[in-house]
Amino acid sequence: METRSDGDPRVLFAMNIILSAVFGTGIIWGLSFIEIATFSPINVVTLTLIIAAVTYAIVM
Repeated sequence: METRSDGDPRVLFAMNIILSAVFGTGIIWGLSFIEIATFSPINVVTLTLIIAAVTYAIVM
């Protein structure tokens, strides 16, 4: 007997935001390390939202 579950969309959304925030923080930190961008909460949040939106559009 085979059962298939795509999971709870709220959990997927939360994981997307958390992983996008970690990835975005790493990217902004790297860009600030090589002095291309400033490490600020606004930059991190902006990149997090962009990454999350692109990921959501591709996956869903």
